[in-house]
Amino acid sequence: MNVIGYIRVSTQGQAKDGYSLAYQQDEIRSYCIERGWNLITIYSDEGISGAKVNEDALEVDRIGFQSMLSALSTQSIDAVIVLNTSRLWRSDIVKVLVHREFKKHGVDVQSIEQPTYSIHKKDPNDFLINGLMELLDQYQRLEIALKLGRGRNQKAQQGGYAGGRATFGYKAKKGQKCIQVDEKQAQIVRRVFELKEQHPTWALTRIAESLNETGFTTQQGSLFTKVQVKRILDKRDFYSGTYRYGDIEAIGLHEAIL
Repeated sequence: MNVIGYIRVSTQGQAKDGYSLAYQQDEIRSYCIERGWNLITIYSDEGISGAKVNEDALEVDRIGFQSMLSALSTQSIDAVIVLNTSRLWRSDIVKVLVHREFKKHGVDVQSIEQPTYSIHKKDPNDFLINGLMELLDQYQRLEIALKLGRGRNQKAQQGGYAGGRATFGYKAKKGQKCIQVDEKQAQIVRRVFELKEQHPTWALTRIAESLNETGFTTQQGSLFTKVQVKRILDKRDFYSGTYRYGDIEAIGLHEAIL
């Protein structure tokens, strides 16, 4: 059999399963060697949590996945090897789209952890077993999300950083309980509020133009726009030392910029 492999890991998935890309790749190679299958290549998507679906084109929006589909249309492939089906889909709509594309090219799915799985089989027992395994995977993901949510809420109640991208003006360092001031960005934050106080009638676009004329740039090194200025102004309370996360409000552990 001519086969190709597919591996994927997201930050949350890797924390939950411990399935790094290297581990998945080694498992797929060993699996194919044991069966004498011709493994042509392995496609991967890294840092992708779940899958975005292009609803207009009705396709899965993953770079590695799309490259794999291109290979299926140009080569004679019998199956796609994965560690488990959750590497390919984690929602019903993505599952439907994957099945549609694979059936179009006459390709089956070979799952190392679900050896009886096939997108073509209609055996009731296989349907039950594979369905239960997929439900278990969904349950485990929901359980992890709930635990993470509780931990973030607890941190927020104490005024600590609950995760996610740090607010402009700050930087998050791994292992620290609170975010730290980024002096370069903090200077911009202070300038935005100074301009707003000095020129209360200025539109957001004018404030952005003033920042750009001074030589300030965004985190990405781009020019400021009125949208980015508004985001800064909307976080006055945060820059003054108040931390909000959902419905939680507390005195922040982070250093105030204003």
